[in-house]
Amino acid sequence: MKPLKYIAHRIYTTWCVTWFILPFVVTYPAQVILLRKQRWYRHVHNINRFWSSSALRMFLAPISVEWRAPFSAQKQYIFTPNHSSYLDIPMLLHTIPGFLNFVGKSSLCKIPLWGKVYERLYISVDRKSAVSSAKSYIKSVRTLEEGRNLVIFPEGTIPKTAGQQLMAFKDGPFKLAIEKQLPVVPVTMPYNQNFLPDLDGKLKVRWHPLKIVLHEPIETKGMTLQDLPALKEQVFQVIQTEITKHNKTHVNGYSDHQKVSALS
Repeated sequence: MKPLKYIAHRIYTTWCVTWFILPFVVTYPAQVILLRKQRWYRHVHNINRFWSSSALRMFLAPISVEWRAPFSAQKQYIFTPNHSSYLDIPMLLHTIPGFLNFVGKSSLCKIPLWGKVYERLYISVDRKSAVSSAKSYIKSVRTLEEGRNLVIFPEGTIPKTAGQQLMAFKDGPFKLAIEKQLPVVPVTMPYNQNFLPDLDGKLKVRWHPLKIVLHEPIETKGMTLQDLPALKEQVFQVIQTEITKHNKTHVNGYSDHQKVSALS
C-alpha cells in the first residue's frame, strides 16, 4: 500500500502544481500589459482572482465558505485572517469580493514573475525593518483613502503552530481600524495548513477539504487608541476559538464539513 500511496500522492501533487501554474502562465501576458497603468490595476486584481478560483477548483477539494454576517459592498472593512499556509491569499482572493489590497511579507516580491505583479499591485513589508514597516503603514492608509478594502495578517508570519495556536497579534491592523473608524472582520481558515503546510521551502500537497469563516464585523466607531489592546484581544479570541472548535471536530483529516462538490 505504501508504494501506491506514494505514487498517488506524487500524481496529485503534480496535478495541483500544474493547475496552480497554468492559469497564471496563460494570463501573465495580459497582467504585464495591464500593469503599465495604475488605473488598470483593478483588472489585474480580477485576473488574480480568476487564477486563484480556477486553481482551487481544479484541486478537486470541497471549499466551504461561511459568512457570519452579510457583506456590504457599500462599506469598507479591514480583514484580519489567521496565517497558516501559502494557500491563504488564493483562498481570500477566491472569497472576498471587490478590489482588495494585501499587506504581505517582502519575500513574496522575490517569487519569479508573480513577485513583480505583487510588488506593483499590493503592499509588501519587511517586518525586520522599521523603515519598511512605516512605508507599508502609509501605503495602507492610502489604500483605505482610495476606498479599497484591506487584508492584513495580524500574526505577521506563518507560525510553527499553524492551525493550532495563534501567534501574538501585531498592532498595525487594529491601529488602522481605530484611526479610520472602520470595522474589523476576523477571518478563520482552519485547514489550509493541512492541504499545503509551510515546510521551509519543501513542497508537500495533501488532499484536504478547505474552509474559510468570515466572522461578524467588529465596529470601531467611537474607539480610541486606548481601546487597541481590547480590540486586538477580541479578534484574537474569535479566531482562536474557531480554530480550537475545528480541531476538536477534526478526525481523520476532516469531519465537520458539509458535502460540497469539488466545483462549489
